[in-house]
Amino acid sequence: MITPDFELSQDPDFLTIIIRVPYARVSELDLFFEGEDFKFYAKPYFLRLTLPGRVVENGREKASYDTDKGVPADLEEEEEEEFDWEVEQTLYKEAAESPLSLQCYYGFGNLRSGVFQRLQDELGDVIDVKDPDQTPTDERKMKRLEAEAAKFDPDHYLADFFEDEAIQHILKYKPWWVDAHEKMMALQGESSQSCDSHMSVIFSEEEREQLRKFTNKSYLLDKRSRHHVYLGLIDILLAYCYEICVNEGDKNVESSWNVRKLSATLCWLECFTSIHDVLVSFGRRVVCYPLYRHFGLVTRAFNDAVMILQLGRAAVLKCLLDIHRIFRESDPAYILNDLFITDYCIWIQKVKSKKLAALSESLQKTTLTKSHLGFELEELEAAAVLVLEEESKLTAAGMVSRQQLPSSESETSDSEESSSTSSSETEGSDSNERESSTAEDGKINSLPGMLQEERTAPLIDSNGLRQGTNASTFEVSDEKSKASLQSTSVPGKLIEELEKQMHTAMRLSEQPEGLASASGFALQEQEENHVSEPARFPRVTTGKGDFLEVPSKTNPLLFLCSTNEDED
Repeated sequence: MITPDFELSQDPDFLTIIIRVPYARVSELDLFFEGEDFKFYAKPYFLRLTLPGRVVENGREKASYDTDKGVPADLEEEEEEEFDWEVEQTLYKEAAESPLSLQCYYGFGNLRSGVFQRLQDELGDVIDVKDPDQTPTDERKMKRLEAEAAKFDPDHYLADFFEDEAIQHILKYKPWWVDAHEKMMALQGESSQSCDSHMSVIFSEEEREQLRKFTNKSYLLDKRSRHHVYLGLIDILLAYCYEICVNEGDKNVESSWNVRKLSATLCWLECFTSIHDVLVSFGRRVVCYPLYRHFGLVTRAFNDAVMILQLGRAAVLKCLLDIHRIFRESDPAYILNDLFITDYCIWIQKVKSKKLAALSESLQKTTLTKSHLGFELEELEAAAVLVLEEESKLTAAGMVSRQQLPSSESETSDSEESSSTSSSETEGSDSNERESSTAEDGKINSLPGMLQEERTAPLIDSNGLRQGTNASTFEVSDEKSKASLQSTSVPGKLIEELEKQMHTAMRLSEQPEGLASASGFALQEQEENHVSEPARFPRVTTGKGDFLEVPSKTNPLLFLCSTNEDED
């Protein structure tokens, strides 16, 4: 809190207290006196006095406020939360102004200085420049450019550039000045003469009340100061147009922040030298600070500002009154009304229409591109497009691969089905061959002297292979394990089957390799029907230890092994 400058005087009837509170928020003024205590509060000022005698309350007490001098006035009391009135305070002492501080001016027409010497702590959230009373104009601009460069976020910008559905929706909004401008242009087209733009702008009762509260002032501005005022007006209008567009005419808690943050005139106390500099500054701040950072919003605000200026003083004043209301309801942005907006509202009423028409024409002729902003936006967008194209290609390739995978599985399934069908056909053909072989074997078995003796007699084929009849052993062996199945009485069907295998083996040994291999598969199927555990090399053992290797699943070849003549 700041202790304000005050004066205390007394006459036989009244005790008079004069308190000077420049740039105070008088809408929150609070005044209290009882007995010997007197307390005054108007942010950011606080004054507490302990009087030498009691104050008499007889209904004759009153208060007034001088808006020009910053001295308190009559205001309705508002209920406030409990406040600690016993804050330690020190008397205000005017500091000697240094030559440097005299050169650092700001505000409307650069008419103010020294305002922030005592209010820096309170107003640090309103402006970005630190210690403006000691910072020259050129240094402010340099620091502003550095802050913008540090704040720029390529990811945020590209996100709004590619995912702009919400922004495109915002750009379709039409504020009141669009319709007013269309009506003005229609009237001008019908009469072929310039019409009074005041006919298209209507002030509300609240706006009229705002105007009545302003005092009548005259501003003595030199040519350079007038130039700064006009350029500052464009900057403030651009920021206001952005705020109205993105919120579609509604006000929220961010409205004050949007206007002051996007206007370098308000936020950095900037003094521009050309319209192009104003547009570049506004464009840079749009792509650095707010929620929506899209160049299309810069262009939209530019076009809206042109329309407002073409509508004339009434339209400009209506916008300034809205800005004044936004700042008045925001703490602590109200200080910007005292520094800029109130003076703009008073000054614009006396500006000639030709001046604003010339200003709008100059603004309309000024061009702004992304390359002017200094962030290499076009190169950034081109690089991002290339990256997206590469990602699209990779994604497409991945989708093709995923599509081919089930296709391959389908092909595999089809292949398996085809193999199954082929296998079935092969089994069918093998079955036919087995039937043919059985028929032929039947012919062979019907030969004189072949299997006509008793089952206990030994069976000897033409190759010297012999089977035992009293006991038969069927061995199944592979590379890891062997299993033996023994039977004291071999069933007749097994003997007959073995005969068929032996005769078929003998016959295939004399056939070409391909036919032998095919017959081997047939023997494999037969062997699987009789053996519970498949083996790589199933063996059929004869009575004297001779064996015949028949094909298996893993080795579809047929081998005939010689008889062991040493064992009998």
